Amino acid sequence: MPDIRQKVEEDRGLIKKIQLMVPGYRGYRLRDDLRDSDKMLRLELGKRLALQRKELEEFRQTMVTNNPLSKNLQPIGGIINQYKKVEGLLAHGESGYSGISADIRINVPELNMLYEYDAGMVDTINFVEQSIGSLRTAIDDNDDGRTAEQLKNVKMRITGFEEKFDKRISIIMGIGV
Repeated sequence: MPDIRQKVEEDRGLIKKIQLMVPGYRGYRLRDDLRDSDKMLRLELGKRLALQRKELEEFRQTMVTNNPLSKNLQPIGGIINQYKKVEGLLAHGESGYSGISADIRINVPELNMLYEYDAGMVDTINFVEQSIGSLRTAIDDNDDGRTAEQLKNVKMRITGFEEKFDKRISIIMGIGV
């Protein structure tokens, strides 16, 4: 995945370039651009999760058609709902804003760390995608036992992704316990 920070920096318009030259405004401009970059990155991660969720919805439809009494229909519905929740978290996650007299200030280094942390979550999404591939094979083979096992695997990985995302601000600020 390309570094979105670089793209945002390259595409600064005239007004943003002027803002970088104004004393006292430069820091604000830099921090705001980093927050925008992180937001764009999180939206991309959300799009990848949405594609995975759509694939799971197709799997559920296949399961309903092939085996409407399958015990795996309820777990896959729960996983699909969890995907929707995580997609919402990504879309509305904290961007690293801090007030003028905040207890903990989030500056350029912390915003860069936040971006790097979120960029590292691409690997986690890739692991979830691998689990979905194994689930696809189990469903295609019409193997209910293996499907149940792979559903647990997908659930475990999306739960891990969710937990990792929930802790991101506290980890970056060093205040997590």
